[in-house]
This record gives sequence, structure tokens and C-alpha cells, in this order.
Amino acid sequence: MSKPQLTKDYWLAALRTEGDAFRAALGSGTPIDAPVPSCPGWSLGDLAWHLHLVYSWVTGHVGRGVTARPGERPQTALPDGVDPVVAWTDAFTELVATLDAVDPELAAWNWAPQAKKAGFWHRRMAHETAIHRWDAQMAGGLSEPIEARLASDGVTEVLDSWLPAGRRSGPVDRAGMIALHATDLEQVWYVRLRGAGVALLDTDTLLDTDDRHERATASGPASDLVLALYGRVPFDALLATGDVTLLQGLRV
Repeated sequence: MSKPQLTKDYWLAALRTEGDAFRAALGSGTPIDAPVPSCPGWSLGDLAWHLHLVYSWVTGHVGRGVTARPGERPQTALPDGVDPVVAWTDAFTELVATLDAVDPELAAWNWAPQAKKAGFWHRRMAHETAIHRWDAQMAGGLSEPIEARLASDGVTEVLDSWLPAGRRSGPVDRAGMIALHATDLEQVWYVRLRGAGVALLDTDTLLDTDDRHERATASGPASDLVLALYGRVPFDALLATGDVTLLQGLRV
């Protein structure tokens, strides 16, 4: 399948929308120390602090105009006396301003097999915020789905960025063909899973008829698909057929 051509303006709009929803979750009355079921061991405050660290790190390197790897992202616990809501708000505001100002064609490091350009981070931050917005809402007991178009590209990002970069949490000793079907968009991804990695296949390149005999399929709304790939919902929440254990190899 071909990758949707989404623009900087689209990513910024999605980032702002998901950021507003994350902010609303922080102000919903859910205690800041409430556990986040989808992030075991984290409270809502920990989640806000995590995003603060991510946003601050991206803001610090995305505008440098170089492809050299920046320093490692800090991974520190929420310090005593720090208000995670204020920290998140300040970092989010600065991130949006930075990404709004930067040319997506500017040279910028990233960890994926993608062009080393700043536009990678417009996309990445929209998806990072969407997934953690869902997490934040779960702390209050009910999460809203990720918008279908954004969720669809979230599936694509897992398959064209996370998994080829070796960033998967699922088993690495499985191999086979998988089809993922977003039923609300009538969109299908074909994936060849190998122990050493994955290949996202364009339907136009599936010349071998055996490649169309998937060993596993998973169908459902795009939001459920991307949430399953991120381990937020079980694959049981989808309509899965074939050797469904293969699906675990797509998790990040």
C-alpha cells in the first residue's frame, strides 16, 4: 500500500488536537497520582513528565540543521516538588512553536530508516501525543479512539519506522505473511515478518501469488489496530484469523 502524503500542517493540527485532549485529561479531575493502566507502574503525573522529557529533547535537537545523533534522551523520574502539569504545558508549548517554525526539509537526525529531515519529528510527535493522550484518558477510566486518518498513519509508522529500526517488543523468532485491515477506511497493509525484521509490502509488488495467502490477518477500526500494535489493547479485540501468534511479532 502507498504511504499517505500528509503535510506539516496536518501533523501540527493533529499534534495540537491531541495535545489539547491530553491537557483536558490532566484537568479532568482524575488525581495526578492515579495509575495509568496501559503504562504499568506509571501515574498520570509520571506520564506527563515522560512527555515533558520527550518534547524537551526533540525541541533541543530538531532545529540544529545537522544529522549527527544528539545526546541520549533523559529518562528520569518525576522530581520532588515539580508540578508535572506545568512541566508538560511548558514543554508542549515550546515543542509546537519549534515545529511550527522549522522547515520539514531541514536536516535532522532520527532513529528510523527514513530521510534525516525535521519532518520526521512532526509526524512522530503527533503519534507520540496521540498514544499517550489515550493513556492519560485511561487513567480516568475511558479513552476516546484515535482519529481514523491519524491512526491509519500510526499503523504505517509502526511498520515503516519502528519495526525496521528493530524497535519491537514482541517475539523475534517468528516468520510469515500478515495482513492488517482497517475496516473503517478499507485500507490494508501486507507485512512479511521475519526473525530479523519486517518488510511492509506495497500491493503492487505482490507478484508472487503465494504472498497473498496470509498466515494471519487482523481486522478492525484503524484506532484499534494501532493501539494493538502499541500493546494498548489485545489483538483479541480485533477480528483475527490464521496463526494469530504471528501478530505479537508486530508489537512495539
